Amino acid sequence: MEQLNWHMAKELAKQAEVRVIGPTGSAALKPQSITLSEAPLKPLPLFLLVTLFKGLWTAIRWRPDVILAGSGLTAPIVWLLSKLCGARSAAYLHGFDITVNHNLYRRLWRPTFKKLDRVIVNSTPTQMLAIAAGVRQNRISLVYPGATLPTAPQSTENLTAFREQYGLVGKRILLSVGRLTTRKGMREFVEQALPTVIKAEPTALLVVIGEAPKQSLGAGIQSVESIQLHAKKSGVAEHISFLGVITDRDMLATAYQSADVHVFPVRHIPDDPEGFGMVAIEAAAHGLSTAAFATGGIVDAVSHGESGYLAETSNYAELSQNILQLLHTPLDREKVKDFAAGFSWEIFGKGILDAITSE
Repeated sequence: MEQLNWHMAKELAKQAEVRVIGPTGSAALKPQSITLSEAPLKPLPLFLLVTLFKGLWTAIRWRPDVILAGSGLTAPIVWLLSKLCGARSAAYLHGFDITVNHNLYRRLWRPTFKKLDRVIVNSTPTQMLAIAAGVRQNRISLVYPGATLPTAPQSTENLTAFREQYGLVGKRILLSVGRLTTRKGMREFVEQALPTVIKAEPTALLVVIGEAPKQSLGAGIQSVESIQLHAKKSGVAEHISFLGVITDRDMLATAYQSADVHVFPVRHIPDDPEGFGMVAIEAAAHGLSTAAFATGGIVDAVSHGESGYLAETSNYAELSQNILQLLHTPLDREKVKDFAAGFSWEIFGKGILDAITSE
């Protein structure tokens, strides 16, 4: 979500003057073309209060044409400010923005979505959730998140150095990239799918890039230690390597290109759906196919048979077989890249601009 909002601001700034209110620390990372004011993220009530007052100050002095919430969390503030200064209101909603199971949120936040001039959703399942929450369909725009498309492949030297640095030489790499939350299902994957894959392909190694989030609003976590414990119980502890967080884009690109399969075992949790699955598009941009469950917005982020394979939700046996099929009969990497090309950040930005300016 942080990456998505960064790109949203950057792309909109190409066509308009953009001012952003974001959490403390974001000013150091903001695109150069925007003006940003910070609010402390914790405690949450303080973040909302400071955001409200800074938003009010900006709205009264600047008189924006559109006020956009980067998620459902700030949608009520956006709606209120828009009424005070006569701007159009909009929010970009993820699945969890709509389904979060909290009484106060459901009473005060969700009704706001119906009052916004425009609701932008990140996938067709999120669109259905918005309609079920009472948002009129003619006020909804579907704009898929984007991905950073590589301009050139990583060199053979980089790929070799990466494998040697992390002990991956001679391994079939199953790559997982992302935060270790309950929804992402890494612990369940290690217990119920990885042993089957290892038995059929003993050289397979699960490489995990990411860690448990330190400031996640509403998401349960799975620690590295808990995953390692279950891996040991399942007899696959020697087939997992945790690399931690990698922020360097070239190194992350090298990881994608070095891998054989991207595994994305997101669980189906009704109150915590996967809104889209940007990491599957990022993997595809590097020609890496994804094996995942057909849940939430992943059905939009992975094209079955074109950029990967989708298994029935919670069917770990089918997921294991899909992984093995990708290991033994890989999909054409160039065709996988072609699928990802339709999800560039430029296309995303144009979609956001069209949504917030349409009547």
